[in-house]
Amino acid sequence: MSDFQPYEIIEGDYDKGMVLLADHAMNLLPPIYGNLGLPQAAFQRHIAFDIGIEGLTRQLAAKLGVPAVMSRFSRLLIDPNRGEDDPTLVMKISDGAIIAGNHPMTKEEWDLRLNTYHRPYHQAVGSVLDRVAGQSGKAPLVLSLHSYTPFWKETARPWHAAVLWDTDHRAVLPLIDGLRAAGDILVGDNEPYDGALKGDTMYRHCMVKGIPHALLEVRQDLIADEAGITAWSERLAPIFAAMNDDPALHDYQQFASRTGPY
Repeated sequence: MSDFQPYEIIEGDYDKGMVLLADHAMNLLPPIYGNLGLPQAAFQRHIAFDIGIEGLTRQLAAKLGVPAVMSRFSRLLIDPNRGEDDPTLVMKISDGAIIAGNHPMTKEEWDLRLNTYHRPYHQAVGSVLDRVAGQSGKAPLVLSLHSYTPFWKETARPWHAAVLWDTDHRAVLPLIDGLRAAGDILVGDNEPYDGALKGDTMYRHCMVKGIPHALLEVRQDLIADEAGITAWSERLAPIFAAMNDDPALHDYQQFASRTGPY
């Protein structure tokens, strides 16, 4: 077994009360898995990671001075933004790419990926949230960063960014308002995806615990290079900072989930 590190923690001021998360920041695989039977080019596609999000997370964490947790393993190995019983936790086919290294899979291999990659990432998220809560004396504000493709099949996605959520609206509405006020930005509200997913990162760490949160998706073509990443970090940093200054976004309050009972 290699000494592959499944996550990276970017240190920051834990007293500030904010945590950034990036579930799909990187496209790495432990050497023992090779390329999972895929060509190397597949790991530059959205199926392997969220393009632009590692750089955006690093810049925002630096600008805001707050901690962040990023997954280092590719979502093709196991998806950290899925519950442990989600059938899409380990994909056999993703956007036309057949992932030979994921099928067939023994229970031993399934458990190995959970215990070696998925669970340590979530343990790191939980540990950072607990430390922020302890040092700040309040509920953390959690902002999760993702990106999505400008097209799905042949259908263009017009939104520049999207905010995904379940029923906890507290951080969502100021984030949408802040984005719309920041310029000529078309913001999707639970578009192009629905933000209610039982067992995902926001459900597990925020919905269940009553922690204020929002999941922000940025269209990948807008953050595909350093200039785009910098432009979006400069746009988002003051919005995030203003949200973090709101005491209402640091209270624990549990909301019922649209996915069903906890």
